[in-house]
Amino acid sequence: MKAVLARPLAAIALLLATPAFADALIDNVNGYTIGKGGEVERFTGLLIDGEGKVVRTLGHKDKRPEKLDFRMDGQGRTLVPGLIDAHGHVMGLGFNALQLDLSETRSLAEAQDKLRQWVRDNPGQRWVIGRGWNQERWGLGRFPTAADIDAAVADKPVWLIRIDGHAGVANSAALALAGIDGKTQAPAGGRIEMAGGRPTGLFVDAATALMERAVPPPQPLERDLAFARAQQILIEDGITAVADMGTTADDWAVMRRAGDLGRLRVRIISYAHGIEPLVAIAGTGPTPWLYGGRLRMVGVKLYEDGALGSRGAWLKADYADAPGQRGLMLLNDAKLKNLGSRAAMDNFQVAIHAIGDAANAQALDAIEELSDTYKGDRRWRIEHAQIVDPADLPRFGRHGIIASMQPVHQTSDRLMAEARLGPARLAGAYAWASMRKAGATLAFGSDFPVESPDPFAGLAAATSREDAAGQPPGGWIPEQKLSPAEALAAFTRDAAYAGFAEDRIGSLEPGRYADFLLLDRDILAATPAEIRATRVLETWIGGKRIWVRK
Repeated sequence: MKAVLARPLAAIALLLATPAFADALIDNVNGYTIGKGGEVERFTGLLIDGEGKVVRTLGHKDKRPEKLDFRMDGQGRTLVPGLIDAHGHVMGLGFNALQLDLSETRSLAEAQDKLRQWVRDNPGQRWVIGRGWNQERWGLGRFPTAADIDAAVADKPVWLIRIDGHAGVANSAALALAGIDGKTQAPAGGRIEMAGGRPTGLFVDAATALMERAVPPPQPLERDLAFARAQQILIEDGITAVADMGTTADDWAVMRRAGDLGRLRVRIISYAHGIEPLVAIAGTGPTPWLYGGRLRMVGVKLYEDGALGSRGAWLKADYADAPGQRGLMLLNDAKLKNLGSRAAMDNFQVAIHAIGDAANAQALDAIEELSDTYKGDRRWRIEHAQIVDPADLPRFGRHGIIASMQPVHQTSDRLMAEARLGPARLAGAYAWASMRKAGATLAFGSDFPVESPDPFAGLAAATSREDAAGQPPGGWIPEQKLSPAEALAAFTRDAAYAGFAEDRIGSLEPGRYADFLLLDRDILAATPAEIRATRVLETWIGGKRIWVRK
């Protein structure tokens, strides 16, 4: 993950927004966008109107308007549509940048050192809150424990979330404050790790709520600062729109405050964190677009299982490296269908988190039944769709299903997936090409802050199936690679379609918002390594230049 803490506010030119022009031309560019048929459409000039929307693209031979309010020479640089992250957690990204970040640690000892340093640097903080640990990356061979954390910090409570957000570890002080002991029972859909009749400090999925209720909630000023930091990171990385997966009422209030104050820059397609906030915020149907097309709540996120790294992903057969364990089913069939029906009856879009093959099969079953009642253009979403039984892959092509996937998960999880599943069960793992062939619409993102929001890492992974070190050479299950144009479509046009936003973003065709990037290289002509190294030079949203690399 990028070192987001090294991005101070003063260094990020977020307030360099150009004024609105009656007519503006960005000329002399190597421009391209993805057309309706998935083809690459090239241009050398982009004409923008006073509302910040595309008038038309221009080729070499097209005559340029003589009277313009603004004209910029792009100096032959590459211009692409603003990239869309189809699955992220905006407030999580912001808080991750402000709290202890363990995502780059490579050992337990290194994480303990970072813990000690954080306490020295933040002596006034009552709790130590952090995220990003990964016992697989540490080579620990087990989950961390309260004793491991106590060895670094014992005199104040510590609560550390795993990188995937589906597990957490607390130290002894935090366990005591939360009132958790050997008699504490895990809630349905959760697990408390025990040893010798006492909690080890590890909580999985729904059990994490037992600790989180003891953690002091952030104050409004902290939330606003986290949101501002998240926007900085996204804009610098070239993300101009995001599907926020799991918006709470507090999150929505932060976004509305930013909009009211004219500080909402990134476009946010919101999916509520369950039915309760959905109804409380949006009421009887998706909200209108607010703040000039910057914010809309369109649907709900439902969780069916946990994550692979914490062995919470719900599998059809036992984990290869943990016989007797098959993960966690967070919603039974009846509850999933009831919640999906409650949302669909008011025309909300349903997005179902499903990682394991059993969870994906359950999601597909629910969608098939719901589709019999709720007709029309529903765009049912399955989030992650990481491990799928090959027999279930053709079902993704039915009922207009969106496969909302994150290419960087494949490169991060490869070795872990092999250990968790064994080689015989990988045929439907991270199966982008198979999904596309079956007829599913692919919408790509990063699942930040689980992964870096950097979309170029995602584009490189999608086209190579190789990690940043070029491993494995030739790609992991290489038949699942996508072409550069297919990958770009999944981060632009199709990501917009996945959120019912294709009428305004995702391409640079006439009438769409002029959200675009100027890059330091042609990503359609670059190697995977070169794509990963791509730098955004300028970010424009709504025809306004809002960030320039210094």
